[in-house]
Amino acid sequence: MSALDRLGRTLLFAFDPETAHGLSIKALKCGLPVAGRAPADARLKVRLCGLDFPNPLGMAAGYDKNAEVPDALLGLGFGFAEVGTITPLPQAGNPKPRIFRLTADDAVINRLGFNNEGHDAAERRLAARKGRPGIVGVNIGANKDSADRVGDYERGVRRFAPHASYLTVNISSPNTPGLRNMQAREQLDELLTRVMAARASATTRPPVFLKIAPDLVEAELEDIAAEVADKRLDGVIVSNTTLSRAGLRQASAESGGLSGKPLFERSTAVLARMRRLLGPDMAIIGVGGVDSADTALEKMRAGADLVQLYTGMIYAGPTLPGRIVAGLTRFAAREGLKSISELRDTGLDEWGSRPIS
Repeated sequence: MSALDRLGRTLLFAFDPETAHGLSIKALKCGLPVAGRAPADARLKVRLCGLDFPNPLGMAAGYDKNAEVPDALLGLGFGFAEVGTITPLPQAGNPKPRIFRLTADDAVINRLGFNNEGHDAAERRLAARKGRPGIVGVNIGANKDSADRVGDYERGVRRFAPHASYLTVNISSPNTPGLRNMQAREQLDELLTRVMAARASATTRPPVFLKIAPDLVEAELEDIAAEVADKRLDGVIVSNTTLSRAGLRQASAESGGLSGKPLFERSTAVLARMRRLLGPDMAIIGVGGVDSADTALEKMRAGADLVQLYTGMIYAGPTLPGRIVAGLTRFAAREGLKSISELRDTGLDEWGSRPIS
């Protein structure tokens, strides 16, 4: 970590986590911080779902909830950025406090509850960046009090298809009551059928990903894989935050989803399971505990085409993406790789054999 990152962390950690998050968004809007972006390297390019990613590292959804700073995030060195989760109507989310740092574990617990400004505000911002380079995905969700949650996802597809490089259907947040039930096969069947029909009727048809939870057993993963394949989605994102508190050094009674370093092992094992179930041709983005080039590489070995992070940057600072990308470049050069994608699945057997419960 650079001296600038250490100073920034000290300053931001003087505030409560949600205030610190807001300050970081404001800083990016103002053109700060100026991070050392790694030089582009052709070996890191990944072509996936018809999109050309300059490198395989992305910013996960949850940071830029309202599509305020996607271009600033790309400027930090990310190969792509995912905004959201965005719901049709604005909603305040759950009562504060609702974000908690577990500094001994490089982890965060959040129970935000899809707080965001809604479709209208996000669409205005995304429409305004039309014509700019860079891959920006849009993560869509349902309002907490919606009478038709599947309809909320349909509206999200129709609204953001013209503006999104790809769409992510988020049914795996633990902070909206009943949302994870949509991962059950019967509900998932209806959801994905209607989502893909909405995509088919759109004038622009971006790739569609499904974001799943890490807290799933083998039979549930099999059902999800079967539905994803049957409905011909473009890919899956593995995974969202976990409800598990196993292995934490810093005990916490706070409810919500846990992200960061403790999520790495389980999310990577679930990723490998999904790669085995879906086969070699389905796109998979790995997220959960990525905080270094080594952890990013391990996700790829387990079956990920691309990786994302968020919590890692809270602890390591805004130069982290550039440092990870530089580390990937060094690895590719050292190993004589023509493409970083050659690494994918090389650790599949090892990760696929690890327990997930």
